[in-house]
Amino acid sequence: MQSKNPKRHSIFNNVFFVGLLSFFGGISQDIFVPIFPLYLANIIGLDKSFIGLTEGLVTASASIFKIVSGYLSDKFQRNKPIVFVGYFLSFISRPLLAFFTSGAAILSLRGLDGIGKGIKDSPKDALIAGSTETHNRGRGFGIARMLDTLGSVVGPLFLFAILYLLQDNVLKYHYILLISALPLGVTLLILIFKVREVTIPTREKKALSHTTSLPNTFWWFLGIMVFFTLGNSSDAFLILRAQNVGLTLLAIPLVYALFNFFYASAAVPLGSLSDRIGRTKVILLGFLAYALAYLGFGLATAAWQIWALFAFYGIYYATTEGVAKAFIADIIRPEYRGRAYGLYNALIGVVALPASLIAGILWDKVSPGMPFLFGAGMAAIASIFLLLYIYTFPLVHKNTF
Repeated sequence: MQSKNPKRHSIFNNVFFVGLLSFFGGISQDIFVPIFPLYLANIIGLDKSFIGLTEGLVTASASIFKIVSGYLSDKFQRNKPIVFVGYFLSFISRPLLAFFTSGAAILSLRGLDGIGKGIKDSPKDALIAGSTETHNRGRGFGIARMLDTLGSVVGPLFLFAILYLLQDNVLKYHYILLISALPLGVTLLILIFKVREVTIPTREKKALSHTTSLPNTFWWFLGIMVFFTLGNSSDAFLILRAQNVGLTLLAIPLVYALFNFFYASAAVPLGSLSDRIGRTKVILLGFLAYALAYLGFGLATAAWQIWALFAFYGIYYATTEGVAKAFIADIIRPEYRGRAYGLYNALIGVVALPASLIAGILWDKVSPGMPFLFGAGMAAIASIFLLLYIYTFPLVHKNTF
């Protein structure tokens, strides 16, 4: 049996270790992000507009540097050094927040963290794509998404434990910021000693040699995903809706953990499913799952419904996040994947801002349920666009639909 696939073990070893980067990175982020606005407002005394500016800077800088790092990944055909720089910038910027209280310093350090977040994403996706082949790429991205999401489950649990142990300590926020660097230290060690650089597979070069750097199939797919994202507002609105319907404050972290648990549990099986029945089928399933979940959020009237909806919402993430990136790897020549992932990650991040603005306006001006009904409608239309895309480019989908 081992002689059939001599590379299988090493391939998935690399995917696993790249996934571990996201796991420990997610723990670091979710240890401090939920309490950081409270630290800025209650301890340092900054106003809400400045807090909004700092978080906006993180999003903007991350989006810009996703494109930059993708370009550098393709230019130098090296991913590990770029990923290292990204994690290292977060490693030094997050604990330093405990030592500075001026607005300028906090703005600078959060901007540096945003740059780090942006730098690492595209080359990390390229590492996963290069560590897999077409027949197992969905599973590979599923493994990475599962580990990433598990980090978002473990991080808040660590935060809860730290807050419980330090609840009477006046320096608890400072300790949390310092502790947030520890998982990133583990991440850097894994990256140095366990993750291996990948070269472009010769077979994939030949198989995709007829394509241009970023073909029309990519641009149309990106357009569909951007359109879909216009109806995909921040998950903060889901939390607000849960409270609006009647979920208690104590239950909200638990229901969010439930969502992440279902997401992590389904990521590998649904990623593997895309290897068997095709990426576009699974992405279409994700769009429909999103439409149904958001329709449910829009019409929900009881707290118990929120639990079921959050669990089902995890299916949308599992069918879309990793599978879409696997599909991009399928249609883009290996030497251009970095810039493709950079554009994809950046545009999806940028469009999330107007999506959340639209959702906020609909909530305030119409009703709390309207943002979700709007999102469900956008997902339904995006599903139609995806079907048209499939039949417009049949050769692209001959192995996927």
